[in-house]
Amino acid sequence: MLSDDVPYMAYDIGGRRWMKGAPGFAEAIAEAHATRQRPLCLCVPQGVEMYVARLAGPCGGFIVKRMPDTGYRHAYDCPSYEPPADVSGLGQLLGTAINEDPATGQTSLRLGFSLTKMPGRSQTPLAGEESESVATDGTKLSLRGLLHYLWDQAELTKWHPGFAGKRTWGTVRRQLLSAADDKIARGDSLRSRLYIPETFFLDQRDAINARRSAQWLQALSAPGRPQCLLLLIGEVKEIVPARYGFKAVLKHVPDQAFALDQQLYRRLGRRFETELALWSSSDHIHMMIIATFRVAETGLPVVSELSLMSVTQHWVPVENAFEEQLVDRLVSQGRTFRKGLRYNLPATIPVANATLIDTGDDPCFLRLTREVRTAMDMSGHIEPSDPSDPLQSWVWYPESEAMPPLPKKRLVAETLGNRQ
Repeated sequence: MLSDDVPYMAYDIGGRRWMKGAPGFAEAIAEAHATRQRPLCLCVPQGVEMYVARLAGPCGGFIVKRMPDTGYRHAYDCPSYEPPADVSGLGQLLGTAINEDPATGQTSLRLGFSLTKMPGRSQTPLAGEESESVATDGTKLSLRGLLHYLWDQAELTKWHPGFAGKRTWGTVRRQLLSAADDKIARGDSLRSRLYIPETFFLDQRDAINARRSAQWLQALSAPGRPQCLLLLIGEVKEIVPARYGFKAVLKHVPDQAFALDQQLYRRLGRRFETELALWSSSDHIHMMIIATFRVAETGLPVVSELSLMSVTQHWVPVENAFEEQLVDRLVSQGRTFRKGLRYNLPATIPVANATLIDTGDDPCFLRLTREVRTAMDMSGHIEPSDPSDPLQSWVWYPESEAMPPLPKKRLVAETLGNRQ
């Protein structure tokens, strides 16, 4: 988790209360790491156990992180809060495809796709096909599942009114790369395999291209040897026929298209028809791609497998036009929420489409359903809470009614007052 720098965040470390960022705090968590102490987040009276991880990179340092699958135990307005894993596709994957080790701070990921191309062996042409990598048994991450996981870990599914106007591609890229730190996949660092285009500036073109070429060397084809594949995450500008075959052109990579073969291109339109239709109908939708790719001997990047994800102008993922309406309403009303993601789950399995975290002591799950509304549902849109069904909350039947009023917002001043 990438915690926000919130002034009121407080921890109990070795029996002493520390405010995040206070003088001596960095030394305190470094000592906690060395002595394997578990800080307590004091967002709730009883505290919630955390752990200290070492930051990757030349700068080093340490960070306090939540323990695996404990986000729901934090106060709803604590930066460490996250909805219960079972209300999204994450619950299916924790402990199987995703294994976080607090002792090392590393997370091991089991991938349902290859990062190596064997000589003479073809790849699965399309990731995200309902009959293939999306509808897995939960023991491995599909390409879409990996993209959703990184988006969640980067906290790009989290929205607060204060984020308006501050999310640029540079911010998205930085947070995704940070989210990939300390993630291990197939025995290798995920970040070392991850290519996310830098924000393109014409006057920096040569330096940007040199860094790109240096990273791509590891995926260069070599006759008779297994070929390393890289992971691509970027924003699509267009996917169109080329002089030979087809190509995907990405924003911030204006001088190098990614090649697609004919079979992949044709299946792409069928599998991602909803996302592509939403993208083409709205100028405010970005289309994200995650793909594995190799670099041919000619230097041309060639896509092996891919998946697509549509996001709003604020980079919040949406599956369809109904979800876009919901997210736009939440943003325009200045709400604070977390967007729910499916990961590997197919569209037939319900998830909490969003979780409002500005409604009081308990978060409110927002759910869209394609089911027919019955007479029993006519009494109201806020369903009673049922511990056996965490999805019971605000419900919208978009195919039979206009969007109902959202649950009322709790005043920020009241929330902060309870924190003192």
